[in-house]
Amino acid sequence: MSITLNRAQLLGNLTRDPELRSTPAGTSVCSFTVATNHAWVDQTGQKKEKAEFHNIVAWGKLAEIVSNYLHKGDKVFLEGRIQTRDWEGEDGKKNYKTEIIADNVIMLPKNRPMNSDDLSNMQQNTNQSSPSAENSDEISIEDLPF
Repeated sequence: MSITLNRAQLLGNLTRDPELRSTPAGTSVCSFTVATNHAWVDQTGQKKEKAEFHNIVAWGKLAEIVSNYLHKGDKVFLEGRIQTRDWEGEDGKKNYKTEIIADNVIMLPKNRPMNSDDLSNMQQNTNQSSPSAENSDEISIEDLPF
């Protein structure tokens, strides 16, 4: 068996309020979007910036916490794994959606600038408290309420 890694870390702002749902089995699931920015200087010396929008899904107790405490505009640091779902639309066309399945979300203060020490501390705390994927309940595509 070869070694692989599927890990995402984001630091950004919620673009909308989280949406909490429940699967038919009663498991809580919360979806929200986080925006991150990428800045660079092009060949002509012009400063450019582009926003990326990331679809995030949290399950179980984490879903409930996110739904209760996070709102549009809040800054978060999150970790998770990247997953792509596919389904067939009513028109027969195959659709795809790439999401980050969050297993750790850290709410950040709104009015304080971040520095490199803050990010380092977040990474150390996350490494100590992050649950392993092997211990989480498997969720099938049929359990998704959306």
